[in-house]
Amino acid sequence: MVKPIVETPLMKQYFDIKSKYPDAILLFRVGDFYEMYGEDAVIGAEIVGIVQTKKANGPGQFIEMAGFPHHALDTYLPKLVQAGKRVAICDQLEDLKMTKKLVKRGVTKLVTPDVSINDTILNHKENNFFAFVHFHKTMCEIAFLDISTDEFLTAEGTVNYIDKLLNNFSPKEILIERNNRKLFEEHFGSRFFTFELEDWVFTADAAHDRLLKHFETKNLKGFGI
Repeated sequence: MVKPIVETPLMKQYFDIKSKYPDAILLFRVGDFYEMYGEDAVIGAEIVGIVQTKKANGPGQFIEMAGFPHHALDTYLPKLVQAGKRVAICDQLEDLKMTKKLVKRGVTKLVTPDVSINDTILNHKENNFFAFVHFHKTMCEIAFLDISTDEFLTAEGTVNYIDKLLNNFSPKEILIERNNRKLFEEHFGSRFFTFELEDWVFTADAAHDRLLKHFETKNLKGFGI
């Protein structure tokens, strides 16, 4: 998003918060409404089917805007998430009546296609897996997790084998190494919703330590890994 010359305190606050969640659509609570601005407003309005307007941002400045009543969140949030968007929900953290200054705001929830357990977002007729894919020499490694059921599966094999698993499990989102996007698309195409993580997340030492800590074990032999 190209940041305009910010004049109003409200928009300065918005862009400060938005800079921390550049890959998500930011729903910014303003009074009784959740508002989206700039590129978020253009994309969000089209997805959920609401009117896109403009908001004044200082003398002679305007920015795209779209919004909906806060009580309609359960109606519009699923549409954004099911369209494959990450959504950061920014709420007012203090009572408007208790301050004469700009009300404090902050992101209280980050909703993604894979980790939501909201009944209005999940499809209970099917699993809601997300996957991690890691390329290692001539092999490819994969893990699946459904946070709504606690199902966790992992496997390794050839690219063709991993491709069959991806087709069978149909993950809502796939996490990949930042430097491996091109390699992933060469093997699996662009039909999946993907999100990039820093390469260090996938290092053997970092993963091994996290697993031992999580499962409170001394090794991973019992898991067949």
